[in-house]
Amino acid sequence: MAQIKGVFFDLGGTLRIAEEVPEHQNRAAARMAELAGWEDAGAFLELVEARYAPYRDWALTENKEAGDFDLWNKWLLPDYPEEKLREICHELTYQYRQVKGLRHVVEGGVEVIQTLRARGYKLGIISNLIGEYEIYDWLKADGLDKYFDSVVLSSVCHIRKPDPEMYRMGCRELGLEPEECASVADNLNRDITGAKAAGIGANILFISPAKLAKKTITPENQPDYIVHKFLDILELPILQGGESHGA
Repeated sequence: MAQIKGVFFDLGGTLRIAEEVPEHQNRAAARMAELAGWEDAGAFLELVEARYAPYRDWALTENKEAGDFDLWNKWLLPDYPEEKLREICHELTYQYRQVKGLRHVVEGGVEVIQTLRARGYKLGIISNLIGEYEIYDWLKADGLDKYFDSVVLSSVCHIRKPDPEMYRMGCRELGLEPEECASVADNLNRDITGAKAAGIGANILFISPAKLAKKTITPENQPDYIVHKFLDILELPILQGGESHGA
């Protein structure tokens, strides 16, 4: 195995966790309705959810992702004027994601990021999600943007994992070969398969024992390491020190 010099993180279910907070979620649904000019927030959300289902099927089948405007113009609100959607599409997407829960960094996540960076690793994010601006805004707001050399989002590049090209994009941005990088993620059949196809040097699965017991591991999705606590990433032998890049 080549020396690992870079580490990529998945977001949902890995570096970021969504927590159900009804007050937060209801406020987001109300804001969505307000943006769209609907009085009944529940009815508007029901409409969006119904239209999101076929979009989700398309995205998963084609391994593609729409940007904010196309998401609402082609799929979720095709009956709305384009000029109005251009004004509100980014916030609509953000609020729609907030309806699903309040997201926060996983326990131990900040320490892992800071420690790996201090050990000299280049860091990146590779994630499937809707929304073009949320992640950049979150990284800046939490003061984490300075730790990441690459952020590859399906909503921006318009392809989804397991397409290995997402990992190749990240590697190019880090200036590293795939075999010099590790990937930390929670999904065997999306994250691990895509990273292995791209030639990523080490695949780390972050998963609880209960969830792992329900999974089927195959040669195609076999991780190199499995951790149940995020902080355990720091104990892996492949991540004990790289070239010094500062923070």
